[in-house]
Amino acid sequence: MVGILLVFMVFSTLLVRSAIAPYETQFRAYDLKTLGFYIVGFIVVFAMALVDYRTLLKYSWYIYGGGCFLLVLVFLFAPEINGARSWFMIPGGLQFQPAELVKIILILTTAYLLGQRNGQQLRFRRDIIPISAVTLLPFILVLIQPDLGNAIIYLVVLVAMLWIGNTKYSHVLIGLTVVIAALIAFVTIFNTYNVQIHDYLEQHKKLHWYQRINTFINPDQASSDDKHQSSYAKIAIGSGGLTGDGYLQGELKNKKFVPYPYSDSIFVVVGEEFGFLGSALLLLIYFLFIYRMILIALHCIDKRGAYMIVGIAAMFLFQIFENVGMMIGLMPITGITLPFISYGGTSLLINMLCIGLVFSIKLHQEKYKVD
Repeated sequence: MVGILLVFMVFSTLLVRSAIAPYETQFRAYDLKTLGFYIVGFIVVFAMALVDYRTLLKYSWYIYGGGCFLLVLVFLFAPEINGARSWFMIPGGLQFQPAELVKIILILTTAYLLGQRNGQQLRFRRDIIPISAVTLLPFILVLIQPDLGNAIIYLVVLVAMLWIGNTKYSHVLIGLTVVIAALIAFVTIFNTYNVQIHDYLEQHKKLHWYQRINTFINPDQASSDDKHQSSYAKIAIGSGGLTGDGYLQGELKNKKFVPYPYSDSIFVVVGEEFGFLGSALLLLIYFLFIYRMILIALHCIDKRGAYMIVGIAAMFLFQIFENVGMMIGLMPITGITLPFISYGGTSLLINMLCIGLVFSIKLHQEKYKVD
């Protein structure tokens, strides 16, 4: 896993360098900053590995409270950037996004609650509802920022951990029915009151929500401006063919047709410059990385450790699927980045913190004792 992290570091630095090349000074040194974030990230990984994860579980409620408090603070006092209040500004031009940190906090708290059952089937009123409520509060706080991408990740992690925590099949069936009914109702209401929703969100300066959803649900009705990112992303990836145009040679990227190529849209750089083979290689490395995490979870003596690893793996899997999917038209456009590859200090350090937690679970298993 450490070897794969080193590969990610090289890939990320080179891809960010290629993504910012057409912008001259606007995103100066983002590649060097990425390298710096990775160096700090490796320190975080090994420091976290030395911490006994059971200590964190013991104080999970206090950590959860601190995470929710940060979400309230960022909504009240953070500056508005790209239509959302999601980042604290740190001296030195750095930003901190509490929603990223809360992902691992929710995994920790949910694992603690699931551990109370010690593998027994979860009860609907006494287990599933309280655990879901723990996720619901941060979900709402992040949704109103608004940050739809991270809010969805919270739900994905919750579903994955409830499943591995031994949920009854009848409860799973009920949950699937509710989700499918909710999606059908949402699409129906959205299409029925399309104009009213557009006018309301435009009045409250939240039109980017409407644009992203409408582009995905009604691509034929969406304007060319709304479809700009999705359309050019697919064209750029398709133009890469089997082997790509070559490093630093992406034509559409170099003409600045694709927004945020160093962050949300970095998979476009992979597809255009390294083609299908380069994209497939990156996905294969992701598979090996997550496969190794699952192997560690399977050998966990402490079920709480296994629950946490499954939550972390589910988080990474969904982020990879959503980021790649939205670039090729399978998923709606969100602000979810590609783990370990996209530029972003907060997301990278939180991802490295998650891997440090996986290492901690692996290293401390032999010392586990039932309390």
